[in-house]
Amino acid sequence: MGLPVFNKDISEQEMDRMVDNATTASNFLKAISHEGRLMILCHLVSGEKSVTELEDLLAARQAAVSQQLSRLRLEGLVVSRREGKTIYYRLADHRPRRMLELVYALFCAEEDDQTDASTA
Repeated sequence: MGLPVFNKDISEQEMDRMVDNATTASNFLKAISHEGRLMILCHLVSGEKSVTELEDLLAARQAAVSQQLSRLRLEGLVVSRREGKTIYYRLADHRPRRMLELVYALFCAEEDDQTDASTA
């Protein structure tokens, strides 16, 4: 699946939709462009985690983790639930997972896997 070819005969309504989608995509990419937020999302791919679990996995202070989770929640990438005093986070939908799979394939997979993916 490739990128669509843009026709100069795009309606005003279609152009408005494209602008809205570009804004949404830009905000999404900005949200995942921070190393700490990206790592949080990577950990959440395997399932729901508490803030304390994320602190331990990231070896980060609670304030820093909470700040990054707040941004991810604001952008709609994670959702939270409270159980007693513990707050749990999970991915909000399929978008972060799909993007992380691509990032993993491009930057984390073995070199042979990356070569195979680039020739597909």
